[in-house]
Amino acid sequence: MTYNLIGVGNNAKTIKGDGSEYMTAIRYLKPYKTMFKGKVHNLCALADKAKCHEGCLNTAGRGQMGVVQRGRERKTMLLLSDPITFYDELHKDIKTFVRRQMAKGIKPCLRLGGTDDKGDAIKVAPHFPDAQFYDYTKVVKRAYMKLPDNYHITLSYSEADKDYAEQVYQAVLDTGVNMAVVFRDKLPKTFRGLRVINGDADDLRFLDPKGVVVGLKAKGKAKRDTSGFVIDA
Repeated sequence: MTYNLIGVGNNAKTIKGDGSEYMTAIRYLKPYKTMFKGKVHNLCALADKAKCHEGCLNTAGRGQMGVVQRGRERKTMLLLSDPITFYDELHKDIKTFVRRQMAKGIKPCLRLGGTDDKGDAIKVAPHFPDAQFYDYTKVVKRAYMKLPDNYHITLSYSEADKDYAEQVYQAVLDTGVNMAVVFRDKLPKTFRGLRVINGDADDLRFLDPKGVVVGLKAKGKAKRDTSGFVIDA
Protein backbone atom coordinates (compact mmCIF):
# COMPACT_ATOMS: atom_id res chain seq x y z
CA MET A 1 0.00 0.00 0.00
CA THR A 2 1.37 3.39 -0.99
CA TYR A 3 0.63 6.67 0.77
CA ASN A 4 0.80 10.21 -0.53
CA LEU A 5 3.02 11.81 2.12
CA ILE A 6 4.38 9.04 4.33
CA GLY A 7 6.43 5.96 3.54
CA VAL A 8 6.27 2.49 5.11
CA GLY A 9 8.86 -0.25 4.80
CA ASN A 10 11.28 1.74 2.65
CA ASN A 11 13.84 2.76 5.29
CA ALA A 12 16.69 0.35 5.97
CA LYS A 13 16.81 1.31 9.63
CA THR A 14 13.14 1.43 10.59
CA ILE A 15 12.46 -1.98 9.07
CA LYS A 16 14.83 -3.46 11.68
CA GLY A 17 12.14 -2.68 14.24
CA ASP A 18 9.15 -3.53 12.07
CA GLY A 19 7.34 -6.79 12.70
CA SER A 20 4.61 -8.22 14.84
CA GLU A 21 4.84 -5.49 17.50
CA TYR A 22 5.70 -2.24 15.71
CA MET A 23 5.42 -0.73 12.25
CA THR A 24 6.93 2.64 11.39
CA ALA A 25 5.92 5.25 8.84
CA ILE A 26 8.19 8.20 7.99
CA ARG A 27 7.57 11.49 6.22
CA TYR A 28 10.48 12.84 4.20
CA LEU A 29 10.72 16.43 2.98
CA LYS A 30 13.52 18.54 1.53
CA PRO A 31 15.19 19.89 4.67
CA TYR A 32 17.42 22.66 3.42
CA LYS A 33 17.36 25.57 1.00
CA THR A 34 14.22 24.91 -1.02
CA MET A 35 13.44 27.81 -3.35
CA PHE A 36 9.79 28.83 -3.57
CA LYS A 37 8.45 32.11 -4.98
CA GLY A 38 11.86 33.70 -4.86
CA LYS A 39 12.47 32.83 -1.21
CA VAL A 40 14.71 30.17 0.32
CA HIS A 41 12.94 27.90 2.83
CA ASN A 42 14.74 25.81 5.44
CA LEU A 43 12.60 23.19 7.17
CA CYS A 44 15.40 22.58 9.69
CA ALA A 45 15.68 25.90 11.47
CA LEU A 46 19.01 25.14 13.20
CA ALA A 47 20.74 23.40 10.30
CA ASP A 48 23.23 26.25 9.80
CA LYS A 49 24.18 26.35 13.48
CA ALA A 50 24.56 22.61 13.91
CA LYS A 51 26.13 22.25 10.43
CA CYS A 52 24.16 19.05 9.98
CA HIS A 53 23.09 20.04 6.46
CA GLU A 54 26.56 19.08 5.23
CA GLY A 55 26.08 15.45 6.26
CA CYS A 56 22.30 15.32 6.35
CA LEU A 57 20.55 11.96 6.18
CA ASN A 58 18.69 13.40 3.22
CA THR A 59 21.63 12.16 1.13
CA ALA A 60 22.01 8.76 2.80
CA GLY A 61 20.72 5.42 1.53
CA ARG A 62 17.86 5.76 -0.94
CA GLY A 63 18.15 9.53 -0.56
CA GLN A 64 20.95 9.41 -3.11
CA MET A 65 18.48 8.38 -5.82
CA GLY A 66 17.09 11.04 -8.10
CA VAL A 67 13.55 9.64 -8.01
CA VAL A 68 13.58 9.79 -4.20
CA GLN A 69 14.77 13.40 -4.17
CA ARG A 70 12.08 14.34 -6.69
CA GLY A 71 9.46 12.77 -4.43
CA ARG A 72 10.66 14.79 -1.47
CA GLU A 73 10.68 17.90 -3.61
CA ARG A 74 7.06 17.24 -4.63
CA LYS A 75 5.91 16.92 -1.03
CA THR A 76 7.82 20.01 0.05
CA MET A 77 6.41 22.12 -2.75
CA LEU A 78 2.88 20.99 -1.82
CA LEU A 79 3.54 22.07 1.77
CA LEU A 80 4.81 25.47 0.69
CA SER A 81 2.21 26.12 -1.99
CA ASP A 82 -0.91 24.63 -0.38
CA PRO A 83 -0.44 23.83 3.32
CA ILE A 84 -4.15 23.15 3.89
CA THR A 85 -4.17 20.37 1.30
CA PHE A 86 -0.82 19.11 2.56
CA TYR A 87 -2.04 18.62 6.13
CA ASP A 88 -5.38 17.23 4.97
CA GLU A 89 -3.49 14.59 2.99
CA LEU A 90 -1.15 13.94 5.91
CA HIS A 91 -4.05 13.31 8.28
CA LYS A 92 -5.65 10.95 5.75
CA ASP A 93 -2.41 9.01 5.38
CA ILE A 94 -1.93 8.71 9.14
CA LYS A 95 -5.54 7.72 9.74
CA THR A 96 -5.27 4.92 7.17
CA PHE A 97 -1.90 3.76 8.44
CA VAL A 98 -3.03 3.67 12.08
CA ARG A 99 -6.25 1.83 11.24
CA ARG A 100 -4.45 -0.86 9.24
CA GLN A 101 -1.82 -1.51 11.89
CA MET A 102 -4.31 -1.58 14.74
CA ALA A 103 -6.40 -4.11 12.83
CA LYS A 104 -3.36 -6.40 12.80
CA GLY A 105 -2.59 -5.84 16.48
CA ILE A 106 0.55 -3.85 15.64
CA LYS A 107 1.56 -0.57 17.29
CA PRO A 108 1.65 2.18 14.61
CA CYS A 109 4.72 4.43 14.93
CA LEU A 110 5.29 7.65 13.02
CA ARG A 111 8.35 9.79 12.53
CA LEU A 112 7.10 12.92 10.79
CA GLY A 113 10.48 14.65 10.87
CA GLY A 114 12.34 12.11 8.77
CA THR A 115 14.40 14.86 7.15
CA ASP A 116 12.92 18.04 8.61
CA ASP A 117 12.63 19.58 12.06
CA LYS A 118 9.25 21.29 11.92
CA GLY A 119 7.89 19.51 14.97
CA ASP A 120 4.53 18.83 13.34
CA ALA A 121 3.92 15.88 15.67
CA ILE A 122 3.37 18.28 18.56
CA LYS A 123 0.04 19.22 16.98
CA VAL A 124 -0.69 16.01 15.10
CA ALA A 125 0.00 13.36 17.77
CA PRO A 126 -2.96 14.25 20.05
CA HIS A 127 -5.35 13.40 17.18
CA PHE A 128 -4.00 9.83 17.05
CA PRO A 129 -3.65 8.60 20.65
CA ASP A 130 -3.25 4.96 19.56
CA ALA A 131 -0.07 5.76 17.64
CA GLN A 132 3.46 6.43 18.90
CA PHE A 133 5.14 9.49 17.37
CA TYR A 134 8.87 10.23 17.67
CA ASP A 135 11.52 12.49 16.18
CA TYR A 136 15.13 13.53 16.35
CA THR A 137 15.32 17.30 16.87
CA LYS A 138 17.81 20.13 17.24
CA VAL A 139 15.26 22.42 18.86
CA VAL A 140 16.51 22.17 22.44
CA LYS A 141 13.55 24.00 23.99
CA ARG A 142 11.31 21.04 23.10
CA ALA A 143 13.09 19.04 25.80
CA TYR A 144 11.61 21.44 28.36
CA MET A 145 8.13 21.58 26.84
CA LYS A 146 5.07 19.59 27.82
CA LEU A 147 4.81 17.35 24.79
CA PRO A 148 1.96 14.97 23.92
CA ASP A 149 2.17 11.72 25.89
CA ASN A 150 2.55 9.77 22.65
CA TYR A 151 5.38 11.94 21.26
CA HIS A 152 9.01 11.12 22.09
CA ILE A 153 12.02 13.22 21.09
CA THR A 154 15.75 12.63 20.96
CA LEU A 155 17.98 15.71 20.76
CA SER A 156 20.60 15.82 17.99
CA TYR A 157 24.08 16.73 19.20
CA SER A 158 26.68 18.68 17.24
CA GLU A 159 29.96 20.35 18.16
CA ALA A 160 29.93 22.60 15.09
CA ASP A 161 28.66 25.29 17.48
CA LYS A 162 30.03 24.97 21.02
CA ASP A 163 27.15 26.89 22.61
CA TYR A 164 24.63 24.63 20.91
CA ALA A 165 26.54 21.52 22.05
CA GLU A 166 26.44 22.70 25.65
CA GLN A 167 22.73 23.52 25.44
CA VAL A 168 21.97 19.99 24.24
CA TYR A 169 24.17 18.41 26.93
CA GLN A 170 22.59 20.53 29.66
CA ALA A 171 19.10 19.58 28.49
CA VAL A 172 20.08 15.91 28.80
CA LEU A 173 21.21 16.51 32.38
CA ASP A 174 18.16 18.63 33.22
CA THR A 175 15.39 16.55 31.71
CA GLY A 176 16.68 13.01 31.11
CA VAL A 177 16.04 13.35 27.38
CA ASN A 178 18.51 11.45 25.22
CA MET A 179 20.87 12.91 22.65
CA ALA A 180 21.87 11.32 19.37
CA VAL A 181 25.54 11.64 18.44
CA VAL A 182 26.95 10.76 15.03
CA PHE A 183 30.36 9.08 15.27
CA ARG A 184 32.67 8.70 12.31
CA ASP A 185 33.96 5.13 12.56
CA LYS A 186 32.96 3.31 15.74
CA LEU A 187 30.79 3.80 18.78
CA PRO A 188 32.58 4.47 22.07
CA LYS A 189 31.30 2.95 25.31
CA THR A 190 30.74 6.39 26.83
CA PHE A 191 30.56 9.99 25.63
CA ARG A 192 30.72 12.99 27.95
CA GLY A 193 30.18 10.68 30.90
CA LEU A 194 27.04 9.05 29.48
CA ARG A 195 26.57 5.47 28.34
CA VAL A 196 26.41 5.05 24.56
CA ILE A 197 23.85 2.68 23.08
CA ASN A 198 23.70 1.47 19.48
CA GLY A 199 21.11 3.65 17.77
CA ASP A 200 21.58 1.84 14.47
CA ALA A 201 20.17 -1.43 15.80
CA ASP A 202 16.67 -0.06 15.15
CA ASP A 203 14.85 3.27 15.07
CA LEU A 204 12.46 2.73 17.98
CA ARG A 205 13.87 5.60 20.04
CA PHE A 206 10.90 5.71 22.40
CA LEU A 207 12.04 2.34 23.81
CA ASP A 208 15.49 3.66 24.79
CA PRO A 209 16.42 4.07 28.47
CA LYS A 210 16.63 7.69 29.64
CA GLY A 211 19.80 9.71 29.95
CA VAL A 212 21.91 7.89 27.36
CA VAL A 213 23.72 8.79 24.17
CA VAL A 214 22.16 7.27 21.06
CA GLY A 215 25.24 6.46 19.01
CA LEU A 216 24.91 6.54 15.23
CA LYS A 217 27.57 5.81 12.64
CA ALA A 218 28.12 8.40 9.93
CA LYS A 219 26.36 7.60 6.66
CA GLY A 220 26.38 9.09 3.16
CA LYS A 221 28.09 12.47 2.92
CA ALA A 222 28.42 12.55 6.72
CA LYS A 223 31.40 10.19 6.44
CA ARG A 224 33.40 13.13 5.07
CA ASP A 225 32.00 15.77 7.41
CA THR A 226 34.56 17.92 9.25
CA SER A 227 32.23 20.61 10.63
CA GLY A 228 31.96 19.14 14.13
CA PHE A 229 28.61 17.45 13.48
CA VAL A 230 30.35 14.08 13.15
CA ILE A 231 32.42 13.14 16.21
CA ASP A 232 35.73 11.28 16.08
CA ALA A 233 35.58 8.89 19.02
